[in-house]
Amino acid sequence: MKAQRAAVSRPPRVRARTTSIAAFVVLAALIPTTASASGTQEIEVALPYVCTLPSGQLPTTVRISAEFPERADAGETFSPSGVTTTVELPAEAVADLAERGAAQVRAATRLEVGVAQNEATAKATWRGGAEPVALPGSGPLTLVSKGDVPSVAGRGDGDLTFTAGTLAIDLALEAAGGAASTDPASTDPAAADPAAPRSAATGPDSGSGSGSGPDSLTVGCALAEDAPDQGLLATVRVGADGSPSPGGSPSGADGASRSPDREAQGHGREERQGDRSPEVLETAPGAAPDRDDVPPCRYDEQHPPTDVSLNAYVTGYANVNKMKGAAYLPPSCLLIEQGIPVDGPPDPEHIIFDTVSWANFHYQGRKETPPFPSTFLSFDFAPVKATMVLKQTGPIRIDSRIKLRLSDFTTVTDTYVRAPLVAHVTDLEVNGTPLDVGPDCRTETSLTSVDPDPANHPGDHLVLYGRGEQLIGQEATGYLLLSGGTLSGETSIPAFTGCGTADGEDLDRLLTASVSGPGNHIKQVQGQTCAIAAPVFPTPETPGQCTEDLQPYEIPVAER
Repeated sequence: MKAQRAAVSRPPRVRARTTSIAAFVVLAALIPTTASASGTQEIEVALPYVCTLPSGQLPTTVRISAEFPERADAGETFSPSGVTTTVELPAEAVADLAERGAAQVRAATRLEVGVAQNEATAKATWRGGAEPVALPGSGPLTLVSKGDVPSVAGRGDGDLTFTAGTLAIDLALEAAGGAASTDPASTDPAAADPAAPRSAATGPDSGSGSGSGPDSLTVGCALAEDAPDQGLLATVRVGADGSPSPGGSPSGADGASRSPDREAQGHGREERQGDRSPEVLETAPGAAPDRDDVPPCRYDEQHPPTDVSLNAYVTGYANVNKMKGAAYLPPSCLLIEQGIPVDGPPDPEHIIFDTVSWANFHYQGRKETPPFPSTFLSFDFAPVKATMVLKQTGPIRIDSRIKLRLSDFTTVTDTYVRAPLVAHVTDLEVNGTPLDVGPDCRTETSLTSVDPDPANHPGDHLVLYGRGEQLIGQEATGYLLLSGGTLSGETSIPAFTGCGTADGEDLDRLLTASVSGPGNHIKQVQGQTCAIAAPVFPTPETPGQCTEDLQPYEIPVAER
């Protein structure tokens, strides 16, 4: 919709001031955020680690930075923000990677973090991803990974401490002049969780890392014995004064009480100890929107389904570095045509299948998201409301590689989603006054990511990655196309064009200066798909996948 200017004229200085406010905050309006509030502590810790590579155990420096609140109420959930893990692998590690034929690496990190309160403990895994980095000709290799981390809540009063533990680094290796691997991590199930039992070949104390072949390597790292403060990252005071709750018996790191009557009290005390342990939530708390509040997601006469048609809702957040906040993408409909698996490359230890699927957003017959408005106070006094839409410039491609390990039939699926999406700003109001951004205010090109396989996937597009794992007889974890899950990536926001009108201000340069730039993290959640040809309806014994009118039964919740 084209917004019109107010009919009443205003002095030029007042109009220019309002326009400047609008230009500076137009995308901040899309990104509900405020500046860092008082009571936030920024930490940056350098810790010594010992990492195991094919050449042996090597000393490594790991730098961890994040923002924590200084204080929280008992039971209040919070999540560390701006988490960055920087790993500096020594020159010997670079030589190891070069001997495997690598010219470039792409890293994913998994840092185990101990969370303790009044000696009761819990564990969290901080996951991050890094952009591809070329191997240096000499010297160390620096990998910088960023990502979201689980939320935490203290159960009572008392300091809540965060301590670094084991670190796993999944490396996808790319040869010079060759395509990048689609395996960003080892297929060893232990590599999926640094807290899981590891085989002798992949543990931090082993003689070599383990990967699925020359195109991947998982490096296990252990905190060095001389690490300062035993790896302490941060302390958050919980409660009125941070002192322990009255009557709370202390517990050791293993959760065992130090009270002399421990054995006499028996199992009941163990349960109470568990109730006192800090709560770690893998996803931020939230509730799914009501179905009446999300757009329909069904096939129709203009978009008839086939035997391989799926539909699903997706939602999520996208960071904008310059505005220090995250834009919320409400649940949006995705229509998917699932591909047919074909044989992948030969592997003596696995059966490999590759699948290419295609998808489109579907909103009122168009390949775009619903418009999503946001309202906030700019400079704490000027109410701003803006609306944005993501529009496709081509089909969304979904590449999945399924690896079935012959020894135990464990499957690992790596999925890359490539989406050409242009961001359009459609409406803007400042202090109730519409500002005309014109009919075609948008980014010049699609949101852009570094593609792991640019030779086969040229052009501007967003890249999101997800990994799913399934042990035989157990439910799958992580992301799978059929069951959904979390996808993440990093994008550059291009310059803006077409913003403003012929008789109004040109907002292109101001929007570009305020918003455009690299390094913007995206986290998207896809819900369970509905298979149109074989729908699964809810029963007292079976979770639903489809509604009666063949819409996705699950409406996912966005995660930060």
